[in-house]
Amino acid sequence: MSLSSAEESSSTPADGGSATDPSHGPPPPPEQPKSTWTRRLIILAFWAVIVTLGWPHWVFTTSIHRSDLPLESMNRWADGKACQLHYPLYIGLAWDDYDISQVQDLASQVQSLLSAENDLSLYDFYIIADATNAETSQRATLLAEAGGELRGHREHALFVNVIADPSAKSTSASLRTWRPVLEVRHNPGRTVDSTTLAPFIASEIRKVYEHEKDAISHLLKDTPFTTSGQVEALSPEVKSSLDARRTRAFKYAATYHLTFSLFTSSASPSAWEAEQALEESISPLLDRLSSISEFTVDTQVQLLASFSPSIAGPQYNESTQEWKLQRTDLSGFVNAAEWPLNPGIGSGPTINFVLFVPSEDQSPLVLAETGGNSWLIPQWGGVQILNPSGKQSERLSAADLRPVMLTFADQLSALLGLPDSPASPSLRITSLVRERATSLVLSASSTLGALARLSLKLTSIAIPDSVAKSVDETILRLDEACHDLREGRYHRALENARTAEGEAEQAFFEPSMVGQVYFPEEHKVAVYVPLLGPMAVPLVMAALKEFRKLRGTKAKVA
Repeated sequence: MSLSSAEESSSTPADGGSATDPSHGPPPPPEQPKSTWTRRLIILAFWAVIVTLGWPHWVFTTSIHRSDLPLESMNRWADGKACQLHYPLYIGLAWDDYDISQVQDLASQVQSLLSAENDLSLYDFYIIADATNAETSQRATLLAEAGGELRGHREHALFVNVIADPSAKSTSASLRTWRPVLEVRHNPGRTVDSTTLAPFIASEIRKVYEHEKDAISHLLKDTPFTTSGQVEALSPEVKSSLDARRTRAFKYAATYHLTFSLFTSSASPSAWEAEQALEESISPLLDRLSSISEFTVDTQVQLLASFSPSIAGPQYNESTQEWKLQRTDLSGFVNAAEWPLNPGIGSGPTINFVLFVPSEDQSPLVLAETGGNSWLIPQWGGVQILNPSGKQSERLSAADLRPVMLTFADQLSALLGLPDSPASPSLRITSLVRERATSLVLSASSTLGALARLSLKLTSIAIPDSVAKSVDETILRLDEACHDLREGRYHRALENARTAEGEAEQAFFEPSMVGQVYFPEEHKVAVYVPLLGPMAVPLVMAALKEFRKLRGTKAKVA
């Protein structure tokens, strides 16, 4: 009994556990400090590589370069605060057989009358007395031949010549065709002095610039460049006319390509003296317009040209014995599928002029509504029908083409946006210079504002150095254009405004900048998180574990 008790007591461990249980074996030896620091150095090395190499490399490869833009200046132009548009007009005045003091007195009275009127508030008139007649003045002749401008000098917008004419029954005024000269004729036998001439001259000057004032007011309307009282409300008729002129005209370009095409329904005429006809009728207009844009010209002949299958074709009218084209056929008259019309050559738009010669069995061919033979296709070109008369010649002479080219010249003027008045083409071209300069300033300013808003709204969009350079050039050119406008140097203002508009468009549509719109910040998260997540979790957990052990060791020591 006592032996059993002793055996039981000897077989039972003091702590009450099993002597053979492996889970309660001796504890592992304590970790050596060297091993602990080795593990910590390894973890630290991983984090050092990430912080010193990985993170900078990731930031460098994923960051977007954004050049600094002069946003304040850009917004000032967009808001119309950088420039107040105004148009000084320098008008030379000469009076035959009167001394300079009398001419100066007349000039002063005319300027006072023009300044007193509020209907031309966009303009500042400066009437300059000239001791010599504008016909004999060397400076006036040079200015007139240059379209009113000498490079680097203020432009004389108009010359007024007061001429004594004993045969004149009353005071009258007329404009020269190709010179900016207004001739005022009066009868010296009647009692005529500066007090009676001044109101008449002031009234004629207002008439010259009335249409231009409406056109520029229409441009500035509803833009930030409009100031209170500067732009008047236009009548519905005037507004409709200006809208129609803008709709049919091409957008302004530095270069236009003109294509004159002869299309015939039969095999004749097979040639035309187009070069000579163009030289006589079109070249004088192009020479005057060269201060606004450059022009290239080519010609072509196409025989056996058929009508477009999309139109019904001409219908024969028994009563008038004419073939008539309906209005619905005009828009599809040009057979673009078969006629070799070049859609564009070079950087500028192509203006097409088509002369169509119908066959003898379908002539005379006229328009059903008007009985005419020409029409305009807005922002494309002009078409004219030349009905054969009598025996059909194999070659159209320059004399045959003269009226055709004159019609093409009128169509070209309309397609380029040339104003309808005044009667002098020279003055209409100088008016177009001011209109084009104004529209380009407005366009470039609006583009700068759009670019500024885009850069602020899309913070992930790239802004290359080329964009910043173009913006700086745009602002510089706009400043120069504004200064030139206010100084009366309109051709230089047009050149600067044209460059500004081109640079602004180039900056806004920079390909490398536009492409970044499709790669926002969310794209980075979607690409990199699945890659970096599995790598970051072990490193973060190991660092936290070592941090806890270090804190526990410090607590035991304390």
